[in-house]
Amino acid sequence: MYTPNELATRLRLLTATGAVLAAAAVALSAYAAHAAQGNAQASLYVAAILAFGHGIALAALAPRTPTQLHFLALCGLLLGTLMFSGSLVLHHVLELPVRLAPLGGSVLILSWLLYAVAALRR
Repeated sequence: MYTPNELATRLRLLTATGAVLAAAAVALSAYAAHAAQGNAQASLYVAAILAFGHGIALAALAPRTPTQLHFLALCGLLLGTLMFSGSLVLHHVLELPVRLAPLGGSVLILSWLLYAVAALRR
């Protein structure tokens, strides 16, 4: 799929993306605390918590990713987080439906399971 050099470059990008995701989650939680009200506040907190946890996971796991299967699982974590948290944020900002949130959650679950399989195959 990727040469070792290409995989290393992509993993560095995934690590940086995780760190940016965690930073965005902190900003989102500040927004939720100071600007959002009611259900929107609770929903944005959930989006921020999920984004923060998965941003930290990406930043921590990507540098230690030995195989392409691990890399695929981490890409799924990023995609699922963007779908889940992004859907909640877009619902608040643009009043779009949260249709992608359940799919994003499913992608997250499957990605964590894929990461577990990759770890067992090592």
